Amino acid sequence: MTTHLPVIFIHGLWLHATSWDSWIDMFDQAGYTATAPGWPGDPDTVAEARANPESIADHGIDDVVAHYAKIIQGLDAKPILVGHSFGGMIAQKLLGQDLAAAAVAIDAAQIKGVLPLPLSALRATLPVFKNPANRHRSVSLTAEQFRYAFGNAISPEESDELFERWTIPAPGKPLFEAAAANFDPHSPAAVNTANEMRGPLLLMMGGRDHTVPEAVTRATLKQYRHSSAITEIMDFPDRAHSLTIDHGWRDVADAALAWIGTHADAIARAAS
Repeated sequence: MTTHLPVIFIHGLWLHATSWDSWIDMFDQAGYTATAPGWPGDPDTVAEARANPESIADHGIDDVVAHYAKIIQGLDAKPILVGHSFGGMIAQKLLGQDLAAAAVAIDAAQIKGVLPLPLSALRATLPVFKNPANRHRSVSLTAEQFRYAFGNAISPEESDELFERWTIPAPGKPLFEAAAANFDPHSPAAVNTANEMRGPLLLMMGGRDHTVPEAVTRATLKQYRHSSAITEIMDFPDRAHSLTIDHGWRDVADAALAWIGTHADAIARAAS
């Protein structure tokens, strides 16, 4: 039974792990044991993260993958992973390494091999790329930058409230690694997309997302064309990058739960 499997939520850049709290409650009520461990260096609270930004700095993709792999090793069963943004990339890497029973990657950061680079994505990540030294630093967004990168499909008032509630500084290193992925034969952004033995994967996308536009997610799906493992895509046309935390989060969470239930047998096989 998939409801006996643990679920691990993985946040992306600029959101604290506690932004998953409502999802955890919903999955717990559905019979799962859900947790949202932070990235390496993440303090326990939003306030602590803002007060100590350098604790988060200079952690790259491989550091984050190793961190979650160690957490998974301490579990009694392979978990179901739910990741947002860079958390969606991390979830895909762990799934490709057969460390998870299934993964839901929501507006996932682009993996190696994905070529589209929409202008909106460049603008959304400009706060990091405008200074090469940010590769080894943590970078914070302003409320205005958050509205463009996350909150463009909701009211400015809701975007500002989410910004105040959940945002933290983020390491610049993962963005620099992802940007150079297609020029680096050993890029940490590479995912084993050809793995035919892995568990099911769902790619979710927001049609109004500036940070990870639909073109990126559709190109990600194509990277899995050489695998016969279950790989599906789901579109929320009116949502942007805030879809996991804004007023419509429950629709996204419900869809993820329903998809997991639909593929319960395949997930159980992958977990064994």
